[in-house]
Amino acid sequence: MTETFDVLIIGAGPGGYVCALRAAQLGLKVACAEKRATLGGTCLNVGCIPSKALLHSSENYAALLHDFAAHGITAGSVSLDLARMQARRGEVVSANVKGVEFLFRKNKITWLKGEARITAPGKVTVAGTEYAAKNIVIATGSESSPLPGVTVDERRIVSSTGGLELDAVPGHLVVIGGGYIGLELGSVWRRLGAEVTVVEFLDRIVPTMDGEVATAFQRILAKQGIKFRLGTKVTAATVRDDRVALTLEPAKGGAAVQLDADVVLVSVGRRAYTDNLGLDAVGVARDARGRVQTDPHYATNVPGIYAIGDVIAGPMLAHKAEDEGVALAERLAGQAGHVNYAAIPGVVYTWPEVATVGQTEEELKAAGIAYNVGKFPFTANGRARAMGDTDGFVKLLADKTTDRLLGAHILGPDAGALIAELVTAIEFGASAEDVARTCHAHPTLSEAVKEAALAVDGRALHI
Repeated sequence: MTETFDVLIIGAGPGGYVCALRAAQLGLKVACAEKRATLGGTCLNVGCIPSKALLHSSENYAALLHDFAAHGITAGSVSLDLARMQARRGEVVSANVKGVEFLFRKNKITWLKGEARITAPGKVTVAGTEYAAKNIVIATGSESSPLPGVTVDERRIVSSTGGLELDAVPGHLVVIGGGYIGLELGSVWRRLGAEVTVVEFLDRIVPTMDGEVATAFQRILAKQGIKFRLGTKVTAATVRDDRVALTLEPAKGGAAVQLDADVVLVSVGRRAYTDNLGLDAVGVARDARGRVQTDPHYATNVPGIYAIGDVIAGPMLAHKAEDEGVALAERLAGQAGHVNYAAIPGVVYTWPEVATVGQTEEELKAAGIAYNVGKFPFTANGRARAMGDTDGFVKLLADKTTDRLLGAHILGPDAGALIAELVTAIEFGASAEDVARTCHAHPTLSEAVKEAALAVDGRALHI
């Protein structure tokens, strides 16, 4: 007899497993199909979590080499044990994926192990066994986008997955792509001793971020030793004798040049993963970029089939997928679920970090919205001085007439944590004055947020 579920989710990444947890909390009978041997998807296994483990380890190594002496801490001999660092990365991943497995057991979620395929509305086959479901949720995430002329072998030419698993520090790492992932992994290997060159097709890095922030961010990374070749495209890559020869051409035309590397990281974005799901056979519509098309409530054009996360339109961020998973689970349980896409933060986990939420200056200008700007540098923040981390600033954008906060951008220490206050402010329609009038503990980095809010009205106190 075919087992039937209220909700069957395909994919156990952040969107899928969180959707499963919330649906189970609401009393639904839930199954989650996953073809990996472990739960957690790309994020927990080969993305967000392992990259942050290596980022933190490399930050510690670089601090011991370059920063601790200023604090009166000296070490006689410092050496890198990359094998141990990589082993720790694996331990962190293992703890996280086992945590999700525990939550599945706790919430009585059935884990269907194997590749899933939708065979008809309400029918899913996993590893040869057919299951019935009142609601099917596609949460299969994304994969690294390929680059024509550059073939990934995960040895000399690597994706983000291979970029996490190198067993030696490359002499010269070339990162193709100046976005979040490439800059994070480039930072890891630069701290550990590699020469790093970032090649970006556009004339700036992190193109979706505020332009002023992006410019300052690039200057800081350049001070750390990362080189940039902007407005440049890679048209070919040839592996010869454990070296990679890249052919570079100016994006706007010009003579080609060659750049040699020990390892090349291809990080030109991600694309929705919909292979072998049977979507065409059941008639699920996709857009020109291969993403599953949904209505505002995550329903596809086929009744009973839904989609969330990287596989649909919107920023490819784990927390966006999680919120969509919760919203969809609540709707399937008869409640009201909603995601405010104007209040989804983005973070680059380099050091210093970059965090952003809401609109940029460029977007406000394009929309013809009058606004005020408030900025405050970390050089004027007492806690940042005490830490020795004074690079960067907080920048707030508020409506010129109503003072409502429209955008917030932070380049500086712990920006990823500091942005949460401003995400909350935007979520609840707060003004810059609301943030400025809120008491912030002293001495903390968050005082820079308060001062930037005061600066919107021209009354910052400490500058």
